[in-house]
Amino acid sequence: MILQALYELYGRLEKDPLYEVAPLGFSLQQITFCVVLNSDGTLHAIEDVRQADGKRWRPRLLRVPGYTKSPGSGFNPGFLWDNSGYMLGYKPKDTKPERTHKSFVAYRNRHLELQDQIQSERFAVVCHFLSKWAPENAVEFPVLDEVNPGYGVFQIRGEAAYIHEDETIQNWWIVNQSSQDYENRGYCLITGECGPIMETQPKIKRVGEQSESLLVSFNAPAFESYQKKQSLNAPVSEEAAFKYATALNALLAGPMSHRHRFRLADTTVVFWTDQPSSAEDYLAAFFAQSARADAEKKQANGQDESIVERLKLLLSALSRGKEAYGDLDGNPERTKFYMLGLTGQAKGRIGVRFFYEDSLLNLLEHLRKHFKDIELVPWSGYGKDHRWHTPEFPELWQILDETAPRRQGKVDRDQIPPLLAGPLLRSVITGQRYPEGLYQALLRRIHADRQVNYIRCCVLKGCLKRNQGKEISMCLDQERKEPAYWTGCLFAALEKTQYDALGEVGASIRDRFYGSASATPRSVFPRLLRTYQHHLAKMER
Repeated sequence: MILQALYELYGRLEKDPLYEVAPLGFSLQQITFCVVLNSDGTLHAIEDVRQADGKRWRPRLLRVPGYTKSPGSGFNPGFLWDNSGYMLGYKPKDTKPERTHKSFVAYRNRHLELQDQIQSERFAVVCHFLSKWAPENAVEFPVLDEVNPGYGVFQIRGEAAYIHEDETIQNWWIVNQSSQDYENRGYCLITGECGPIMETQPKIKRVGEQSESLLVSFNAPAFESYQKKQSLNAPVSEEAAFKYATALNALLAGPMSHRHRFRLADTTVVFWTDQPSSAEDYLAAFFAQSARADAEKKQANGQDESIVERLKLLLSALSRGKEAYGDLDGNPERTKFYMLGLTGQAKGRIGVRFFYEDSLLNLLEHLRKHFKDIELVPWSGYGKDHRWHTPEFPELWQILDETAPRRQGKVDRDQIPPLLAGPLLRSVITGQRYPEGLYQALLRRIHADRQVNYIRCCVLKGCLKRNQGKEISMCLDQERKEPAYWTGCLFAALEKTQYDALGEVGASIRDRFYGSASATPRSVFPRLLRTYQHHLAKMER
């Protein structure tokens, strides 16, 4: 189901120029350097083409002929692009110089063999350069050490376009080299059609800490069956593999990835709809960690105020229910929603944490149910006291933060239980039970910190209501008759009075008396009521 959904998504993204999805036979690659040639084929310079992003330098995404290079012990030279080992016969801190030299020879031979077939003056310039280039000269260009690792392309001095973008070269590539010669043919699991089957499927970018990984792989004989090697155990045609990988890479690392990707603890999550919908923008702003804080900061600087407006529209719709979903373009009932949780694994593999498919209407209803379950009446009596910050719609990252300890006032997110983020997200978007570990983690933090705040109360209330079916009111219930309930309310009123009279103190009555008041209220409350009179005297009229 995952691959089929991504395969279908490619058809939608291909029609939208904002996603810059490459057609069949091409791919988007991270280009870090450019080999600039003179018109006679001599080397002019090697330039750094990375783009500044704040204090960091990021590769430039360019569409190039061919796909992401497959791993293996053989040689697989690209066409008019590749790393410095193939293009120039040089790698910084090279531990296998002999193999690097053979890589350059394979790259050079591939292009020289095609010189007679491609009637292009620009391609002839590249061939002349490769035939005369001496790899030992690459040490004269320290820029190669700065841009490694990364891919490079060719350019002729004085021209804005790169050589691989030449129309004659691209037309030749589409006709002659857009697909490889595959030995294996069979029925594709995605399309059901018979065609060439890829032995090693394309790589997926930016999952966890790994730059490139495999979603479908069989990297040991124990996983293989019927003497089939690697991905032949899960046969996917070249076209289908290209489309699902291209679509997923567009969500993870493309120019519109901010609209579809977010990180929740150690899980990389992507989501999409089967047809264009403004709901993607609203959900992106809602799901992303610190989205609201970033939006408020940008709004203060006069930047991207639309993020705040998108959030307000979605959250307002969730509050009002189905009648407000008409504010979102499209038909939520007929629009399908998908969410995929991925995590990086060892040996360049990707693990699937969860996959969710439902209508957009059901998703919005589940979100509304989640906020209804954890809803409490905000209490502004504590003013700016950080303990009682009362967001109307607590975000997932705020809930997870409450399960981790704080170091010098900052949340130590490395201590968030690693298997909590995925189940929490799943329970929110599917309307299922909250993970039991969430309830236990919050109780442990309350016991360790000796502190209860608004978000913790909201989540505890939601767990009791959804998981155990207990009806818990949002505010004071005048109909309750239990002495324990009213004694607890009295204790809260006494602590509130202390805060109003004295403000922040080193140890409040909650810190000093909560345990004893719960165990032996008859002996503790008379003393607290006498202290209460003292606090009343200090309060202003």
